[in-house]
Amino acid sequence: METKSLRVGVIGAGIGELHLAGYSKLPRVEIIALAGLDDERVRRVAAEYRVPQIYRDYQDLLSAPGIDAVSICLPNILHAPVTIDALRAGKHVLVEKPLARTADEGQAMIEAAQAADRVLMIAFNHRYRADVQWVKQYIESGALGRIYYAKAHWMRRAGIPRLGSWFVSKEQAGGGPLVDLGVHVLDMAMYLIGEPRPLGVSANVYAEFGPRGLKGWDLRSQFSNEQRPYEVEDLATAFIRLEGGATLLLEASWATHSAAGDDFGVTLYGTEGGVELMVRNYTHENTVRVFHDIAGVPTDMAPKLRKAGGHDAVTERFVAAVLDGAPRVPSAEEGLRRAAIIDACYRSAAAGREVEVKLASF
Repeated sequence: METKSLRVGVIGAGIGELHLAGYSKLPRVEIIALAGLDDERVRRVAAEYRVPQIYRDYQDLLSAPGIDAVSICLPNILHAPVTIDALRAGKHVLVEKPLARTADEGQAMIEAAQAADRVLMIAFNHRYRADVQWVKQYIESGALGRIYYAKAHWMRRAGIPRLGSWFVSKEQAGGGPLVDLGVHVLDMAMYLIGEPRPLGVSANVYAEFGPRGLKGWDLRSQFSNEQRPYEVEDLATAFIRLEGGATLLLEASWATHSAAGDDFGVTLYGTEGGVELMVRNYTHENTVRVFHDIAGVPTDMAPKLRKAGGHDAVTERFVAAVLDGAPRVPSAEEGLRRAAIIDACYRSAAAGREVEVKLASF
């Protein structure tokens, strides 16, 4: 771009507030507009970040002059149509995870970005945590050898978001915790182990608590005022076969009878060493353990890491991609790969057998 600054708008004032917080810290960004249907929240968030223009209809934001790029922070059903509208309006787009409800929708978004010659990126914010980045560097040093088995999980004991809301509608969300939480740790795992091609998936899904109105996020906000029926899983498990012989075990839950609080992480087993990345209740301290045999003795190490990453890192990389031509990471193509694996998980669960992952661009 010829302009030295990026003029941005944000569509959606929920998670969109984190995008605004990230943009507000970047000297080359001018925040222009915010759109959303929750009038009170939009006004509050706009005031906090000094957003000069607010809209209810996202089309009005896209039509407003002087906006170069938008963040799209809406329910999953709207990711594809709003992204495609924004790209056709000439905007660069940063979209919240998941890229879309399905790989087919994601593919249409990528084709729209290519046709418009605009940047399309996805907000996998947890990938840029300091602990994830340190583990990535450690793997690239060769210290783990060949990674042959990995486990990724995001497990909650009681955390179904807004029972009765769009989160629990298959049409609106595309799925339950596998789409909401599992996509994060799936991204972390595939990123860490170098993006091997997935060959097959054997998965199952369970809905044991949501249909009974149990284990909502908390008792005060257990039900939204929408009262949608519970149509998605509250636990998903998958065994993913990868090119080269490695395998990945994936677990994602909103609700279990277990010791979990709100815990996520990735465990890697290599021929020369292992790593466990365990995040309990969003902490950034003491999250990594490294396992080796040193002089024939089993040895554990725990690096001391600072807090970093999150949406601040994602927005910074998006701005650099648009203004400087920096690599588009996390890319929409990576989001599409995650969507293809999740599609395969749901197909496998429905069929009761292993299925092939379908995506030609792997």
